[in-house]
Amino acid sequence: MLYKRNPQLNANGELIHLLSTEGLSRDMLTHILDTATHFVSVSNREVKKVPLLRGKSVFNLFFENSTRTRTTFEIAATRLSADVINLDISRSSASKGESLLDTIANLSAMAADIFVVRHSESGAPYLIAQHVAPHVHVINAGDGRHAHPTQGLLDMYTIRHYKKDFSQLTVAIVGDVLHSRVARSDIHALTTLGCAEVRVVGPQTLVPQNMTQMGVRVFHDLEEGIKDCDVVITLRLQSERMSGALLPSSQEYFKQFGLTPEKLQLAKPDAIVMHPGPINRGVEIDSAVVDGPQSVILPQVTFGIAVRMAVMSIVAGNEA
Repeated sequence: MLYKRNPQLNANGELIHLLSTEGLSRDMLTHILDTATHFVSVSNREVKKVPLLRGKSVFNLFFENSTRTRTTFEIAATRLSADVINLDISRSSASKGESLLDTIANLSAMAADIFVVRHSESGAPYLIAQHVAPHVHVINAGDGRHAHPTQGLLDMYTIRHYKKDFSQLTVAIVGDVLHSRVARSDIHALTTLGCAEVRVVGPQTLVPQNMTQMGVRVFHDLEEGIKDCDVVITLRLQSERMSGALLPSSQEYFKQFGLTPEKLQLAKPDAIVMHPGPINRGVEIDSAVVDGPQSVILPQVTFGIAVRMAVMSIVAGNEA
């Protein structure tokens, strides 16, 4: 059987696209996190720029709405001195029936160097990566239910920043795992980085049946699931992706799986609380937890800029 190379890597094993945390080695993940550490200090400078992508063009192609991810990618590219083009998909030719690959071909003709792509269809960034020129790089900013690798990486950066060593950690991912591309990216990264135990916690209707195959423990009781955890990652309840009645009501969900200060006491006293955003206060998490001393939700956003700078600088430095 022929060996099939990871489409994210070139023949030398260097990162040329970031499509998923799945399939990336521990060394590669660590290299990205280490590179991000160098960029964190850039945010504290009076002049928040480095010249690594000067003369390069970064196209943000968001076929799905986003505020946090799109803005942090734009800031990251600008701080790397790239030219940033934000395509308004609602007014683009794609809204008039042009195919995805035709849109990419036309934008490539405008001398694009990096495409940052968010799309509702799983696999869209992979398709684009297969059809771009060797010098063009694709970064997945979220595709369907499949993956959100830069969110996964910034989550790993946040955990490492506060907890240092993954090998002793118990991490609980709580909520709507079924529809969460963030959960999948986090699980792949956590297991690759050697996390001691990864737990998935949620109602049976919102936890895929094959979760144990990904090396996680499944819990359908919040209190049992977060007991003695070092990290609790709460997920947004993605009502817009749900077909049919998977939950009685958001109020009932909060009663059973909402993270409150009382329930958080079951985790370790120094446990940190994370959330990929946007937050639904009073649905998956109580405001007192969001704004409480164990929350690192806002630092996650800050670290996200440095992580996205790291990813863009790494892929732009490698050729297919």
